[in-house]
Amino acid sequence: MEIIQTENAPAAIGPYSQALKYNGLVYTSGQIALTPEGQLVERDIKKQTHQVLTNLQNVLLEANSSLDKVIKATIYLENMEDFGVVNVIYAEYFGEHKPARSTVAVKTLPKNVLVEIDVIAASDDLINM
Repeated sequence: MEIIQTENAPAAIGPYSQALKYNGLVYTSGQIALTPEGQLVERDIKKQTHQVLTNLQNVLLEANSSLDKVIKATIYLENMEDFGVVNVIYAEYFGEHKPARSTVAVKTLPKNVLVEIDVIAASDDLINM
C-alpha cells in the first residue's frame, strides 16, 4: 500500500491520507474546496466545485492516474438543488468519460463547504500490468 501526498492539493485536515494506492487502484479521500495552501474557497457552488475537481486532478496526477481513469465517483452535496450546477462542471472535467457515480445530499460537510467528492481510479501501474 502506498500513501499518496502532493503539495498541489490541500493537506489532510485529520488523521487520513489524500489518497492510497493499492494493487494499481487509487482511493482518494474526499476533497473539499480548500486551496493547496489550505484557504477555504468562498461559499459559491461553482467556485467550490472547480476547486474540488482541481484538487482531485492533482492528487490523481501524483498517484500516476487522472480523471479519465476514474472508475467510481461519489459526490456529497449540502443542497441537492445544486445538483444541476455541479453536474455541468463535473462534465467539463470528465468530458466523454463517464465513471460510475453516486450523488447524495448530506446535512453538513467539513468546514461547512457545499460539495465534497471522492473517487476510485485506475493508475497507470494497473493499466501497464
